[in-house]
Amino acid sequence: MEYKVVPFTATLNQKNETTAAIASQLENLIKQFTNQGWEYIRLESVSTYVQPDPGCFGLGAKPGYLASYQMVVFSKGAI
Repeated sequence: MEYKVVPFTATLNQKNETTAAIASQLENLIKQFTNQGWEYIRLESVSTYVQPDPGCFGLGAKPGYLASYQMVVFSKGAI
């Protein structure tokens, strides 16, 4: 079995869009890969720690932080 994992970052204009816009973006991504022969499996959340940036002599230093990303998982082929 073959797998494909694709990052998914939804965008929303809060002034004139609802969460339906996010659902539509995800649906379009799933359709795009389904048309290429991939089967949608699930949406996964992946967390990672982004290392701190010490800056130059402490100037512009940025602390480390935890970031979360959404990944869409597809598969292709028989088991």
